[in-house]
Amino acid sequence: MNWRKIRIFVFTLLALCLIPATRYYQIDEPLLKLLRGSNHVDPLSLHLSGEFVENNLGTEQDADGSVTVRMIAQQYLFVPHCILVPAGVPVHLKITSADAVHSLTLNGTNYAVKTLPGTISLAELQFPHAGDYKTVCREFCGAGHYAMRSEFKVVPRDQFPALRAGERGACVLQ
Repeated sequence: MNWRKIRIFVFTLLALCLIPATRYYQIDEPLLKLLRGSNHVDPLSLHLSGEFVENNLGTEQDADGSVTVRMIAQQYLFVPHCILVPAGVPVHLKITSADAVHSLTLNGTNYAVKTLPGTISLAELQFPHAGDYKTVCREFCGAGHYAMRSEFKVVPRDQFPALRAGERGACVLQ
């Protein structure tokens, strides 16, 4: 057996394996994005670009009459803090986390949505009656966890403002 040839072969094989490993941003990152699918976001740049940029958060009216709500959970608040939705209309909730595991729970309902950093959690909600639904985070996320609250204001369908394309609904201080 020729050990010199085996050593050269093993060394060459290792070198060929290590070269792609040094190209993380050119090879690994695009490959991971492809394998993960569309339900992933970069938690470090949520507010800067993409679906969860700040002016895209809140309530959006869809063409079929339903509404889509986009939110971000982060220590120690939900953004936006107050969400306005119509009663009796399907609500598509899209929420992501910027930093830790959070669990959005709506008091008075059976709705709870857990979200992890880098993932988009989806939930289908519907509120039969108008009212204020307080939300809390039920996943311990740090020292300020107790103050992590928000609110869904559900108004009768005829009192919900008509939103134009690209416009987002929000609660109005009264």
